Amino acid sequence: MKTLIIIPSRLSATRLPGKPLLKINGLSIISHVFKKAEEANIGEVFVAAEDNEIIEDVRKNGGQAILRSNKHKSGTDRIYEALKILGKTDINFIVNLQGDEPLMNSADIKNLDNQMKRNNSKLGTLASLLLDKKFCLNENVVKVQTKESLDETKFSEATNFMRKTNDLKGNIYHHLGIYCYDFETLEKFVSYKQSKNEIKNKLEQLRALDNNMTINVALAKTSPLGVDTFEDYIAIKNMMEKK
Repeated sequence: MKTLIIIPSRLSATRLPGKPLLKINGLSIISHVFKKAEEANIGEVFVAAEDNEIIEDVRKNGGQAILRSNKHKSGTDRIYEALKILGKTDINFIVNLQGDEPLMNSADIKNLDNQMKRNNSKLGTLASLLLDKKFCLNENVVKVQTKESLDETKFSEATNFMRKTNDLKGNIYHHLGIYCYDFETLEKFVSYKQSKNEIKNKLEQLRALDNNMTINVALAKTSPLGVDTFEDYIAIKNMMEKK
C-alpha cells in the first residue's frame, strides 16, 4: 500500500505571518518539516503552498512543491486540491503534516503510517503525553480525549478535541499536527461543509467527529510543540540550535 505526504503551507497565518520562511539553523521552518517527512521514508513528500516564495525555498532546499489556491478553509481542503493537481491515482493513504511542526519525530510519522495499515483504519492522528499543566489552558496546544488510555499498542478512538481544559484526567493528551486519511475518507471529509464546532474552535478535526467519522489516535514517543506565535518560534529556535 502506498502513502503520500502533503504539507500545506502559507505565508498568511494570522498569528505569525511569514512563519514558514523563518530560519532555524539557516534553514526555513517549512524545509525542516519537509526533511522530517522525507526521513520517515514512507512515500513521496510534497509541499502544497499558496505562495511562490515558499515553493522557491522548498525547491532550493531539495524538496518538491506545488502551488494551489488560497481560498480553502482548512489544511485538509488544501491537501485534497493538491492531490487532484498531482493526479496520483495509485495512492492508498494521504498524510497531512502541518508545516509548522519542525520538531515532529520521523519515527512517529512512520508509526502512524504503520498503525493505519495494520488496523485498516480510515483516519488517524498522533497524540503525546501532556507533560505540563500550563498547556491545559494554552489554546495553541490542542488537546484530544480518547476512549482508552494510550500506550504503544493502542490505536484508540478520539471522543473530542479542545483548545482548553481544566482536566488532566480522563485520557486527555496533546494532539499533534498530523493526520492520515485513506483516499475515500479524505474525499468524504472535504465534501462536508464546515461544522459549527469546527468554526467556533478553529479545529478542522471536529468536522470529522460532527459527521460521525472515526479518528484513531496513536501515542507518539515525543511531544513536539508547533510554531504558532513568535514566542514559540524563539523557544523552538533556541532548542534546535543547541543540539
